[in-house]
Amino acid sequence: MPSRQQVSDFIRATFRSVWAVELLSFLRTNRQRAPSQAEMVRELRASDLVVAQSLKSLAAAGLVELVAGGARYRPASPELDIYAAITEANFATSPASVRHLIAADAPHEAANPVNIA
Repeated sequence: MPSRQQVSDFIRATFRSVWAVELLSFLRTNRQRAPSQAEMVRELRASDLVVAQSLKSLAAAGLVELVAGGARYRPASPELDIYAAITEANFATSPASVRHLIAADAPHEAANPVNIA
């Protein structure tokens, strides 16, 4: 099981916006299929640009596979799946803590992880 610091580091390194966390959660929930980008926009009530940028960052992180017109949740390793699950659970129970990690950019904050499970 990853430590709190490791989870904090993962969130900081992986997510540039809360939209990306929301999108990850949507794709994890629908992991048996590859929703279209239009469906993701509709379900998240987001813009095409936000979804496109989030998909690009999630793909670069090895969490999703881009397919024609959409994407599917497909972590590159079991460890990434664990981190994604923990991130999703933390966002569900403590969204402010996850938002803080995403928004934080000061180097000194990395030494003081937010209290997440």
